[in-house]
Order: sequence, then structure tokens, then C-alpha cells
Amino acid sequence: MAALEEEFTLSGVPLGSGPDGLLGVEQSDKTDQFLVTDSGRTVILYKVSDQKPLGSWSVKQGQVITCPAVCNFQTGEYIVVHDNKVLRIWNNEDVNLDKVFKATLSADVYRIHSVQGSEPLVLFRSGAVRGLEALLAEPQQKIETVISNDEMIKWTKVFMIVKHPVLIFITEKHGNYFVYVHMFHSHTLSKYTLLHGQEEKSVIQNFTASVHRKFISLVTLTSGRRIYETLIPTHPKDPETSQVLVRTLLLKAAVSGDARNGVAVSILDHDHIAVLGTLPSTTKECLSVWNIKFQTLQASKELPQGTSHQLWYYGENLFMLHGKFLTVIPYKCEVSSLAGALGKLKHSQDPDTHAVPHFVNWETPQEYELESWNSETSKRILRTRNIEMNLQPAISASKQLLLAIKNDTEKHIEVELRKFLAIKQTPDFHTIIGDIITGLLGRCKAEPSFYPRNCLMQLIQTHVLSYSLCPDLMGVALEKTDVQLLQLCLQQFPDIPESITCTCLQLFLSIDDNSLHEADINTESVFDYSSTIQDEKMEEATEIIENGFKPEEDNYSNCGKELKEKPLKTTEETTSSPVTPKRAALLNAVLHSAYSEAFLVPHLKDIPAQHTTLFLRYLHFLYLKCSANAPMTLPGVHPPTLNQIMDWICLLLDANFTVVVMIPEAKRLLISLYKFVKAQISVYSELNKIEVSFRELQKLNQEKNNTELYSIEVLELI
Repeated sequence: MAALEEEFTLSGVPLGSGPDGLLGVEQSDKTDQFLVTDSGRTVILYKVSDQKPLGSWSVKQGQVITCPAVCNFQTGEYIVVHDNKVLRIWNNEDVNLDKVFKATLSADVYRIHSVQGSEPLVLFRSGAVRGLEALLAEPQQKIETVISNDEMIKWTKVFMIVKHPVLIFITEKHGNYFVYVHMFHSHTLSKYTLLHGQEEKSVIQNFTASVHRKFISLVTLTSGRRIYETLIPTHPKDPETSQVLVRTLLLKAAVSGDARNGVAVSILDHDHIAVLGTLPSTTKECLSVWNIKFQTLQASKELPQGTSHQLWYYGENLFMLHGKFLTVIPYKCEVSSLAGALGKLKHSQDPDTHAVPHFVNWETPQEYELESWNSETSKRILRTRNIEMNLQPAISASKQLLLAIKNDTEKHIEVELRKFLAIKQTPDFHTIIGDIITGLLGRCKAEPSFYPRNCLMQLIQTHVLSYSLCPDLMGVALEKTDVQLLQLCLQQFPDIPESITCTCLQLFLSIDDNSLHEADINTESVFDYSSTIQDEKMEEATEIIENGFKPEEDNYSNCGKELKEKPLKTTEETTSSPVTPKRAALLNAVLHSAYSEAFLVPHLKDIPAQHTTLFLRYLHFLYLKCSANAPMTLPGVHPPTLNQIMDWICLLLDANFTVVVMIPEAKRLLISLYKFVKAQISVYSELNKIEVSFRELQKLNQEKNNTELYSIEVLELI
């Protein structure tokens, strides 16, 4: 039995795919991260669990990426080829591809393969293969021609067989298809004839392959709506002789012949394949999963926005370009059996009954299955019942809670939730928490008057939830203007989208003080500056000394003149916080949130000018307090850091500089900030000079002490 789960989109940013779709989706050195290469100039690194990009790199205007980017699993670096011959290597810290390592090769590259346990392999359009290390040692080395001039490579893949890489690529020449298998441990290249044009008029539209025992199983999808399997030996008897491969029919009429955007096929396991195309019974493009052992359709999902007839699979996820967005569809495949293929497999039974299954695996002898079942059942029945008795209270408590969520009052639901959380956690605790939060949010949407705030707070504090698991939670909190819940989400969730972060920021800046006064907000990150302000009031400052240094007056600076004409109101305005402690705590939660600059700046432009000015004043206040301390940190529990403060100042100015500079109050604030930073730079410059002087004095002192020392050297003459 196989099933397709609910799909999700990795990013809201359309990918620049051309008429042929994406160049590729490749696994990174981390199992949850993938490199996506469009058919233009960009490579994007995605993290699937967060459904957001971690980085993006582009080649210069006029250059075109011609080979999908891959990850070198031995070094963690990324490799890409643009303009057919130019190879680039970079890592996560690099920003500009034009400044990373570059090597110009002597021949056109078709594909770079990278697999765990081996160095990357470079396949040239001429059919030659080189290891990356040997190629980098001599980039301009001569590349031999393996295939004939009229042959064109159509598809390629690499496998690890007995800890050695095996590369397979397929070429086409005048309707004939040839398979080349390159064995690197034995340095042999075998050639096979896959299909003769005289024997079959249909064209092969897609290829996929997997390793099964001592054979490579090559699956092809033809324009005649048929799927064939060809077994290629990994250890041919006579590699020097070209042989004809025998193929067998796997599936007939899997897709219709009038697919709008072509077709694609991928092997999921030994018994299941995924087919992307139009089903014979429908006119819409679909993703379908077939059981090739029993010739049955297991699951299908319509794709109304169309695809690029490309399909990638890694682990238990299928990747495709649905419309203009990269979509991930998780899938599950169980052990193939006739009952499962026909949809008659029972997933739930009475825990007290242990009957022999109604189906058996056709590849396993039935007598062996019966013997193993009887022997294992007698040994495990007592232990199984004991485990079920121990887990019964947790299961009943969760069921009672899920039933209470549907109709009971908020107080009763809160009591049931406390009972459930008091029980020892079971292996399915995360799943149950997800069901509970889904049920609560579903009822919140159906009944506007229902809002179990205390229950939601308790669920967030279990440290199990994330934004990806319950994306509607923060939306409901924004509708209810629940700033306390939003603060907790910002502190707990690591995967909040930038649009939601900006919406929270706008709410925190616009909410009135009376509403904040009634809210129970955690203000541990806010330091009480009242005592500091009183001490500063008692001192009569005749002149402004910034960070222990008095900058010289710049008579030629227009900023200085404007600052003298329109100074800030009082010294107290710069030493007292422009916001209340509760509002400051909410803003600190935003400062701590994770973000990507490219996706955050567009949303910051939507914040009104007066709110932007207020946020800038608060950031300016924090910056002054940081600079007043020797360690350049703020007191309190987990306060914002200096880097976070400066980053957000730069982000706000990047997004709203043309608007902010027209506001007199904000303009004076920017001038004050400019002069303060300029004064600090002068201080650091003087300190740097002092440090250099001390080093020179220390060096002279060491030389003076070494004058009284002597050494004895013994020279042996031969």
C-alpha cells in the first residue's frame, strides 16, 4: 500500500525556470537540505523542515548555469558549472560567486555527480569521466572522446556498488539508444545497445534507475504509454564487446498520450514507481503511484497548475516544480502484498486478538512465515500486553482530550490538558500534541468566540511545536491581538516566516499602552534604567562627551550645522527609553527572531513611517546603552546583542531610508546616530594607535633583555 501525503511549498519566491524546467535538485551534506538550480543564473539552498531557503548564489549577468550544482560530501563545499566550461567552488560563507574559486576546463561538461563515499565525478559531453581532484590539478588537460560525433547524452546517474562508484549514462543516435557503464574500481567501460529504431517506433521520454542485487534496474517510459525495465549487469563477462539488452514490460497505459508538459517516472522502491503525467481516465496532469508487482494504481494527486515534467526523489519526499514554485510531496510505501495493493489491508485490530495475517509476502515461503509468526507470538504476547497496560492511561487521556476539544468549555479542556501533560510522555507524544493544536485551532476558526488561550500557552511551552507544524497559530493570535502568545511564539519557534515577523513587529509598535498594561508580558530581557537616568540628571553636563571622547567640531559638515540648528530636545530624551518596558520586551523578541535579509526587507517597507521612526528611536537608545558599557553588552536576561541592534538599524534604513529622511524627527535622529558612530570610530582609531605603540615598546623591551644572553653552537667539520 502506498500513499501521497499533503504537499507543501518550499518558498513563496517563484523560481526562474526556463522552458525545460529546473536544472536539478541535489542532496546537500545535511539530509534536510537541498540545492536547487534553476535554468538561469541562480542556485538556492533550501531546508525542507523549515520550508525556507538558507542561502542563494547567482552568477553575473550574461553568464548561464549549464550544470546543476552539487555538494562535495567530502568537504561540504558546493560545485557548479556555468557557460559549459567554467567550474566554481564555494561554501556557505561565500556571498559572491564571482569571487570564489574558478577553474576553466578544456571541454564542455554535461553533469557533475556527487555521492556519499566518493569524490565528485565530472562527466563531459564527449563521454569522458574525470575525478574532481585530478581535474583541478590540471584543468586544461586533454579530454578524450568516448562517444561518436552524432551521439548525444540523454540521461546519467551514479551509484555506489560495494563501496565503489559506478556511473551510467545513456546516449541517443538516429533513434537508437546506447547504455554506457563506467566501473571506476576496475577502470572498465561497457557499452550496450538499449533500443533499435527499426524495432520500436516510440521514443523514450524519461529514464530512471536503481540498484537491485547484482544488476542495475533501468526503467524507461516511452511515448507509447508503456513502462519497460532493463537489467544491466554490474560485472559484465566481456566488457569489450557491445551487447544488446533485453527489456520487459512493467506497466501498460500508465499515462495518456496527450500529456501537456511531457511525462516523468521515478522508482520509489522495488515494488512501487511514481509517474508524473496525465492519467488515462482524466485530462488533468497528475502524480500517481503504481504497484508494478500487481499492476494497480495506489494513489494519485492532481496538479492543476502544471509541472515541468521533472521529478526528483530523496528519502521519502518527491520534488517537482508545480507552477512556478518548488513543491514537496511526502510519500509512504508499505511492504507489497495483494491485500495492500487492493486496498483491503486492515491497519487496526483488537489488541487482545493475535490472528495470523490474511495475506503473505509472495516472495517469502508461506511455511517460513507461519513458523516465525507462531514462535515470535508466544514469546512476545506477555510483554506486549504489559506495554499496552502501561500505555493505556496516556492513550485514554489523549482521546478524552481530543473529544473534549470538539464541544466542551475552555475550562474543561484546560483541565483535561493538564491531566494529559502530567502523564509520562509516550513515543507518539509529538503526534498527539500536533493533533491537539490542530483541533483547537480548527474550533477557533469555526467558533470566533472560542479562544483557549491558556491551553495554547501550555502547548507552546512543551517545546514540541514549531511554525511549520501549526502555521495557523500565530495567525489566530494576530487576529486576537494576543501579544503575550506572539511573544512566546517568537521566542520558541525557529522557523517563522519573515512576513509574519514583520506583522508582529507592526502590531507591537501600533498597539496602545492601555492594552499593553493589561497584558501579562515577560519583561526579563528589559533592564530598568530608572536608576541610571536619575544619576545622569544629578550631573550637570556642560559638554557632550561621547564614549569618553570629545570629537573635534567639524565646521565643514552640513550634518553638524543641522544638528546645532535643530538639536534633540534634552539629554534626557536620549538617556530614557522611548517605549514602555512591556513594549520593549515585545520588540526584543523580534530582534532575537531568525530571518533572511533578502526576504525581510520587502516586508519592512510596509511598516508606516511613524512606527519606523519609533523603532529607530528604540534601537538608537539600545545602541547608546551598549556603547556606554565596557563589554558593549546590555544588562538583563538574554537582552539584544550589539550585532542584532546594528543589523536591524541597517535593515530599517535599507527598506525605508527615502521615507525616513523626509521626517524631521527621524532625520535629526539619523544625524545624531551618524555623529555618535563617527566619534566612536575616532576613539577606536586612537586606541588602535595606542595598541600599536605598546606592541613596539614590548618588542624593544624584549630585544633589550635578550642582549645579555648568549648561545653556544658546535660545528662538525667533515
